Amino acid sequence: MEAAEFGSLFLRTVLIYFVVFIVMRLMGKREIGKMSVLDLVISFMIAEIAVIVIEDTKRSMWHGIFPMALLMLLQIVISYVTLKNRRLRLLFDGKPSIIVQNGELDRHVMHSGRYNLDDLMLQLRENGISSVSEVEFAILETSGKLSVIKKEGSLGSSIMNDKSQETKDPIFPSRYRFEMLPVPLIMDGKVQDKNLERMEKTRFWLKNELQQQGVNDFKEVFFCTIDHRGRWYVDTKRDRK
Repeated sequence: MEAAEFGSLFLRTVLIYFVVFIVMRLMGKREIGKMSVLDLVISFMIAEIAVIVIEDTKRSMWHGIFPMALLMLLQIVISYVTLKNRRLRLLFDGKPSIIVQNGELDRHVMHSGRYNLDDLMLQLRENGISSVSEVEFAILETSGKLSVIKKEGSLGSSIMNDKSQETKDPIFPSRYRFEMLPVPLIMDGKVQDKNLERMEKTRFWLKNELQQQGVNDFKEVFFCTIDHRGRWYVDTKRDRK
């Protein structure tokens, strides 16, 4: 690379850096704290334009600065309009979805939002929740964050339909690590055999435990977990009235 070309690349990189920085600042702190779909699309487009302008030294800098400024203006206008009009705000940003209500999963909402059980378990653990039964409301925000409201005075000892059981015998082997608690045993009707093996339990044991909860078939269960205290959470596929 010649010195002149290197110098041009250096100057373009520094200039585009400050242009992108100014654009993102003018678009508002909302870009940092919360990324809606619109914010994400515009941010990706600005980043892509910046890369193209930096790499192609024969292209005029204005070919990058102008579209970035236009995208910034578009975002500001849309943000202002949606601030005044809730219908447009819902159109661009979407609306929150209630995933859990009174300790019960809403499978239809999860399915329509393509939100799986692994995502739910991860975000519940991040909120310090050991069981779905402890949750009064879990709301999936438009940013993808899960907002959790615990049941008042809940210790997580109840399970769906007020069926609870506190096992007296130790459930987990002493060497079992608890980073995955609560442990999923059934997800969408499928037994998680690896988790059973780590607990040194069998399907026969699981079936007997579920029968005490009024469940006779694994396929009836949408979601089943157990924590280190032996507290069960069972959500069946039976239609709720």
